[in-house]
Amino acid sequence: MDTREHVDVSLIAGNVSTELKEAFFDVFCEQIKKVNAEGYKGFEPEIASRTVWKEMSVLAKVEEPEKLEARIVFEIIVEEDMVNPIGSLHGGCSALLIDNCSTLPIALLSLATTGRAEFGVSKSLNIWYHAPAMVGDRLRIVCTTLSCGSRVLTSRCEIWDATNHRLIASGVHTKMPASTPKSTAKL
Repeated sequence: MDTREHVDVSLIAGNVSTELKEAFFDVFCEQIKKVNAEGYKGFEPEIASRTVWKEMSVLAKVEEPEKLEARIVFEIIVEEDMVNPIGSLHGGCSALLIDNCSTLPIALLSLATTGRAEFGVSKSLNIWYHAPAMVGDRLRIVCTTLSCGSRVLTSRCEIWDATNHRLIASGVHTKMPASTPKSTAKL
C-alpha cells in the first residue's frame, strides 16, 4: 500500500478524523518499514503501491447498532502485470488484494477502539471468483470488519469492477492476534 509520504490523508473520504487517519498511517508505515528492513523481495510491494486509498470509516453496525465496524475502500487499475495468460485479472492477484486490503479495517477498528492497531496473522482466507476484469478496468475494493474479538479477527472484502459495474471476487479473511515471540534463551 502507499506509504505515509505518498498518502495525503485529507484526500481520503469517510468519517474517520484526520488525527486517527494520521495515527493509523504512522503505525501502518512502521509495519512496512519492519518488513522492508528484513529485506523482503517479491511482487506484492509493486502491486500494493498502486492501490489508492478512497475511504476510511468507523460506523455503527446496521445489524447491531451498539457495535462498530470499520470500512476501508481502495481503487486500483488492472495492469498487465496483474493478469493471467488469457488477459483477465489473475486469481492470485485477486487473492493478494483481498489478503492485504481486508487486514486494514481490522487494524483501523482496533486502533479506534483500543488505541492499538492489531494487524493479526492469517488463519484462513476464503475467496469466491465471480467475473473477469481486464486490463484497464478500474477496481473498487470494499473491505469491512465482521468481528474483532480478543482471539479472532474477521473481515470481508469485495472487489468490484467499477468500469463494468460487476462483482469480480469476494472473500472472508479470518485472522488471530499475533502472539509475542518466545524467548530463545536456553536455561
